[in-house]
Amino acid sequence: MGKQVYIIHGYGASPANHWFPWLKEKLVADNNQVSVLHMPNSSDPNREEWLKALANHIKNLDNNTYFVTHSLGSITLLNYLEQLNPLPSFGGFILVSGFSESLSILPSLDPFIVKKVDYKKIISGTSSRVVIAAKDDPIVPYQLSQNLSKQLDASFFSIEKGGHFLEDDGFMTFPFVYDVLKNMIKTE
Repeated sequence: MGKQVYIIHGYGASPANHWFPWLKEKLVADNNQVSVLHMPNSSDPNREEWLKALANHIKNLDNNTYFVTHSLGSITLLNYLEQLNPLPSFGGFILVSGFSESLSILPSLDPFIVKKVDYKKIISGTSSRVVIAAKDDPIVPYQLSQNLSKQLDASFFSIEKGGHFLEDDGFMTFPFVYDVLKNMIKTE
């Protein structure tokens, strides 16, 4: 039985960018339902609008629901999950280049991280929590993704060279994310 997977892009991106279409295709071929959410005004993102986009698109959050997020999409997902009351149990998430602290090169994103996330609440929602980061990420310092993984008590995978996992970094495909998600779905 297929799962529902939501892919949430980050700052300046769209569903057509990077490795998102490739990942969707791979997951659909495995009989999963996949939505690559279109986040509004991604080059000038607004926290409330992004949260509303998730609220409008995420249906039936349950144990068959998984998330793959990139960069700004990660903290947006955490903010969204935290405001659900109660937070139902769900399948799991993979946060790629996630962060929960200020980015010196993108201070305009600070509104997304002003509110501290209740990590215990999110941890209670799923036992399948993964953070992936590259040591040479020029946009989100590696340390910030590592900090986020500790806050979430998540499995942390570090990749020596991946940059910010963008098309420009050579990431039109991302087999590692696909493999991690497949294992996550299989072992539930």
